[in-house]
This record gives sequence, structure tokens and C-alpha cells, in this order.
Amino acid sequence: MAIAEEFSEESLFAGRLRCLQPRQGYRFSVDAVLLAHFLTPEPDARILDLGAGCGVVSLILSHRWPMVSLVALEVQPRLAEVIRRNVAINTLEDRCTVIEGDCRRIATLLPPNSCDWVAANPPYYPTGSGRHNPETERAKARHEILGTIGEMAEAAVFALKVGGRAAFVYPAARGETLLGVLWENGLAPQRLQRVHPYPGAEAGLVLVEAVKGGGEGLAVLPSFFICQEKGGAYTVEMAAMYAG
Repeated sequence: MAIAEEFSEESLFAGRLRCLQPRQGYRFSVDAVLLAHFLTPEPDARILDLGAGCGVVSLILSHRWPMVSLVALEVQPRLAEVIRRNVAINTLEDRCTVIEGDCRRIATLLPPNSCDWVAANPPYYPTGSGRHNPETERAKARHEILGTIGEMAEAAVFALKVGGRAAFVYPAARGETLLGVLWENGLAPQRLQRVHPYPGAEAGLVLVEAVKGGGEGLAVLPSFFICQEKGGAYTVEMAAMYAG
């Protein structure tokens, strides 16, 4: 199938970034954009994009932080190929390495303690929740079919240096689950931000930054709002994330 038929091309940052993604199957959404803007890496940091999807988090990070190096790890073969194409069309081959592999076998894919940051947009839902075809690309990205939140936290710990940081985006309704899993795996939550669709709505997502080997001391940031009102335009802050 021709690329134009199988993939659509999205433009980010007023055309300064190009992102191919499947027309049918997994497509990135606002959670990936929020995650990519939640990280605050050092200029020369090595960042692991864990469960990279189409690679949009890596693309945004590469644009926002021109000196960082990135490793995009994705288990689904077609999505890994999409990331390779996105790296190529944005001429990021010297800064972004794409690895097709399973985070549950990360010891065979990456050296331990080799990353300063991990960005993780893990599957949100247990395998048995909701109605879905477990063989579809979208289901594998959104349900814990190819790895649980605990297994992704284990992979993050393996890859991170002591004192390294991991940023996760997760449903707010499962926020306590995420915090518990992070603590169980030696990742101490340091920053937390709830994300609301619009003012007055319950939080839909939560962003959490955790430190490998860190101690207690969680800072709860002011809530972030995606839209100005229900059905309305993006807030200034959300629009700025897309505009770059």
C-alpha cells in the first residue's frame, strides 16, 4: 500500500515538524503532546521514549531540546517502522535511535543505567476492561496486552541512572495505581499535575515525574486545562504546545 494511502501526515509547530501516523490503527492524541512538554531534561540528556507509538513524543522533545539524544522503543512492528520514517523525514537520524522490541525484555535491548530520562505513555487499561479486539494496533497501545504499567515501570528503572527521572501520563482515575506502582519499583514521585478537559470538569489525565532512588516530597502543580470551556477552543497554554 502506498504511503499516502496508509498514513496521514500531521504538521506540528507551524510545519517545523512532520509526523506520519496510520490512518487506521494507533494515532497520537493530546496526552502525548502533554507528556512531551512535561519533561525538563538537561541539555545533553539521553531520553528513552518508552512505548513510543508513532514517535511523536520523541519528535517534540527533539525540537524543544536540540541537544538531547533519544531512544524510541516500540514493540509493534508497523509503528516502529512509522517512527523510522518520522525520524528520516525530520532528519533526526543522528539524534534518535529507533529500537523495535518489548520493554519486558529491556535487558536485551539497552544497557542498564544508560538514560537520564524516560518518557512513558503506557497502556491505560487492564486487558479485561472494555470491549476491544485484542489483536488490533489500537487495543495493544491502550490496553495492557503487551505489558502492564508495572512492567513499564520496571523497564524505566532498568534504563535510568540513579537519580534519573521518569515522566508518565496516565488516566487521573487510576492515578493512585500509578503512584503505588512507581513507589514499588523504586521511583519516587516528585511532581504531579492533573489535567482537566476544561475548567469545572473532573481531571481526565495526570502527569507524574518520579526519580530513581529519590525520597519523599511530592509537589502538586496547579491544574492544567486543555480547553477554555466545554466544546471551546484550546487554552492559551495548550495552543502554545501545538504551536511550539
